[in-house]
Amino acid sequence: MRYACLVYFDPQVVFNNSPESNAVLGEAEPARQRLVAAGFTAEALTLPSDAVTVRVREGKTATTDGPFIETKEMLGGLVIIEADDIDAAIRIAATNPMAKLGAIEVRPMVDFSKPRPTF
Repeated sequence: MRYACLVYFDPQVVFNNSPESNAVLGEAEPARQRLVAAGFTAEALTLPSDAVTVRVREGKTATTDGPFIETKEMLGGLVIIEADDIDAAIRIAATNPMAKLGAIEVRPMVDFSKPRPTF
């Protein structure tokens, strides 16, 4: 099964130039390269101020600069992995150095060959 590992962090913690944040940032690219070498997708995102939110309502496209909501933590990266189950996905996500400063949300990706969830 495929899993998205969404990397969240507070940019004021990650980019505060502390020894801890500098150490974690120094680990980030080698960790990304190991994931890519293992066949996964691993990408970092720019800051939310670079984002544009797009909505289409009644056939009209509207855009808003920046993120949809204000939040302390931001989505900073995305890793797509293949794992046998959620426990295996969690073990892989735990190797991401950004988990030391922020959080990694592990979420199964939709298998469109299966029925939609019902509420």
